[in-house]
Amino acid sequence: MLSELAKTHKIYIGSDHAGYDLKMAVREFLVEQGFDVIDVGTHSKESCDYPDYAKEVATKVLEDKDSFGILICGTGIGMSIAANKVPGIRAALSNDIIAAKLARAHNNANVLCMGGRLIGKELSFEIVKTFLLTQYEGGRHERRLRKIEHIEEEFCKK
Repeated sequence: MLSELAKTHKIYIGSDHAGYDLKMAVREFLVEQGFDVIDVGTHSKESCDYPDYAKEVATKVLEDKDSFGILICGTGIGMSIAANKVPGIRAALSNDIIAAKLARAHNNANVLCMGGRLIGKELSFEIVKTFLLTQYEGGRHERRLRKIEHIEEEFCKK
């Protein structure tokens, strides 16, 4: 089923130094599934600042509506905070499968954030699969997403 999704959706991926190893493993996994994966960096384990990569992935996801983003730092927390500063991004910290499923089903998340120091490769692959394959349910959740958009609009006007 991932191979079908790979035909229509690009993945933008980024990490800081703490998430580098897991990013490389996830990137390889996604390429093996047939996805076009665009790696915005970092490209080494040298210390760097996660907000730079969160902004880059978030920007790319907004420009490419049929894409998803994946961000990885030590805990995933910093990446999710930074990415969520970009209006239109719904970045979800998901270090387990249930969180990934609900992030998509209930929140229509478009960016997955994970902690490279908290989870292993095999679990990350399952989280990524779940996130990508889960469809947004809409319905009662739509009202809540509109409220989030109104918050963004309100604060962007200031």
